[in-house]
Amino acid sequence: MYKILELNPQLAPFSSYIDERMALYQKTKKAILPKGSNLCDFANAHEYFGFHHVKGGWYYREWAPSAKALYLMGDFNGWDPKSHPLTPLKGGNWEIFLKGEKALWEGCRVKVVVESDIGTQDRIPLYARRVVQDPNTVTWCCEVVDDRKTYKWTDEDFVGDDKLYIYEAHIGMSAEEGKVNTYRDFTDNVLPRIKKAGYNTIQLMAIMEHPYYGSFGYQVSNFYAASSWFGAPKDLKRLVNKAHKMGIRVLLDLVHSHAVKNHAEGINMFDGTVWQFFHDGMKGEHPAWGTKCFNYGHHGVLHFLLSNLKFWMTEYHFDGFRFDGITSMLYHDHGLGVSFDNDNKYFSENTHVEAITYLQLANELIREVNPKAITVAEDMSGMPGMCLPIKDGGIGFDYRLGMGLPDMWIRTVKEKTDEEWEIGKMWGDMCLRRPGENTIAYVESHDQALVGDKTMIFRLADAAMYTDMEKSCHTPVIDRAIALHKMIRLFTMAGGGEGYLNFMGNEFGHPEWIDFPREGNGWSFHYCCRQWSLQENDQLKYQWLGEFDRDMVKLAKKHDIFAQRMADLKLIHNDNKVIVFYRHGLLFAFNFHPENSCTNLLVPISENADYTAVLSSDDAAYGGWDRVAHMKYPAKRIDGNYYVELYLPARTAVILKEGNIRKKK
Repeated sequence: MYKILELNPQLAPFSSYIDERMALYQKTKKAILPKGSNLCDFANAHEYFGFHHVKGGWYYREWAPSAKALYLMGDFNGWDPKSHPLTPLKGGNWEIFLKGEKALWEGCRVKVVVESDIGTQDRIPLYARRVVQDPNTVTWCCEVVDDRKTYKWTDEDFVGDDKLYIYEAHIGMSAEEGKVNTYRDFTDNVLPRIKKAGYNTIQLMAIMEHPYYGSFGYQVSNFYAASSWFGAPKDLKRLVNKAHKMGIRVLLDLVHSHAVKNHAEGINMFDGTVWQFFHDGMKGEHPAWGTKCFNYGHHGVLHFLLSNLKFWMTEYHFDGFRFDGITSMLYHDHGLGVSFDNDNKYFSENTHVEAITYLQLANELIREVNPKAITVAEDMSGMPGMCLPIKDGGIGFDYRLGMGLPDMWIRTVKEKTDEEWEIGKMWGDMCLRRPGENTIAYVESHDQALVGDKTMIFRLADAAMYTDMEKSCHTPVIDRAIALHKMIRLFTMAGGGEGYLNFMGNEFGHPEWIDFPREGNGWSFHYCCRQWSLQENDQLKYQWLGEFDRDMVKLAKKHDIFAQRMADLKLIHNDNKVIVFYRHGLLFAFNFHPENSCTNLLVPISENADYTAVLSSDDAAYGGWDRVAHMKYPAKRIDGNYYVELYLPARTAVILKEGNIRKKK
């Protein structure tokens, strides 16, 4: 019996489905791997296909099984569409050798002409490593990358932290001014901010090439190309290398759940058929996203996607991946409009078992390339076993995103008055985690910051953000917003998972949503940047929020709170809006009541130990009123049990550090 069933005994009726998954996983591995080889040996498509400089000239190879003819054209031959035909090889592969060291060169612009049953098309090579847009014609083409020119990495000794504090970031919108920012500027000006804020992992969005900037990088066209929106490949490598020198992991926000439909820019219909990469008919269409859905049962697709993972890890030294759109992959209906309220929803004919096999293979390959790599699943459905090892019947991810937590906070803040907050329900949502599986907790990611939605600080403060954020100004609306913003983030980090995530700028309460340049806003960058100066202005309250976030992360890291999987609930009073829990040496006390402060609050503790207040959201340094003394709170023995007695003001969170445990006399 697989361990997934031991951890989830309620899944016993579905054991045959789990057996089916595991059988398909083993069958697929056997089919794609020659005897004695592993996935790392298999995932080398990028080392064969594409452009490669060898002694005496250049090879260009392509995979196009249904094509009738292929020709290479570009700057090297005056864009003659017929002068350089490729030779067909076995397995649907094509090849041309261009004799001479200078037959091609770094930056040489090329395209491949594909003749097929749908006609003749100019296409971008499937394994293109750099794709650029011509500023005059607005068309995209491939630039040759000379693979002899290797980047001089200096990160050989890098070892990332095991416990993740993730900073989700978008290179393009990371500048203060309205523009598309660059890899180099991010490296020089944003990386130091992330380091100072205490985050030890960056999750980079929109790195895989995408023709439409406003897609946030989620409509990928060229899977092996680092986005030219932000600069050259060497600049991305410099970013990763510098992050590693700072002790920061770098995860790639990976899109293997779908691909852009475009022919001219993307991979759709490359050899004249849909089924080269995607399912035929409606099964290959994503009804909500307008994109194409991969056929994970096709061994050629597995070769392309698995090699893509290895490529990003070896060529750019990414430390792992956040897999986007997992829910869409897992179910034939993409999980659209489905309420996953019982286990039947996970184990039925609707479940895309081939996609599960791909995810298992992907996780196994990633560990073969780098045993310390991290994988995070974006799955809103809560699929059991997502973050269990494959040998235990799981899918093999390290973490899942706690996607229900932002929704919980939005419902709470939007639909309930402060007096109606249900502390017990909120705590239940924090603890709603699969046994044995790790969760990344967060209040808001980029999803909650998009135009049409609101960031948490904007939900709390609304228009007062524009008028009342000077430190000298105190209004009920802003005082409430500042207090709750700090409490909500601390509550989520300390109680909601085994890792924590923040979206760029939200640590200091970035005041506005994200709106990419588009026709509807006059192609404006006004809402597609980050106002770093707000946090740096010592006259504004954003500074308080940023400093509190920094200090709460610093304290959590120092005490390694994620080493204890689940917090121990010590006290909860729904009517008083009070909750206290213990996690790995720290006592977290919250009073969410808008008016009532708690005096002489007795909190049960497990041992005879003193506690010392080490952080309070009410500290003046964070915009509070300094009502909590940073002092020692001695243990009291009452009726044979131990307690600490606290003063907990309204709308305040306090962290207390456990002292030495006294031995019983």
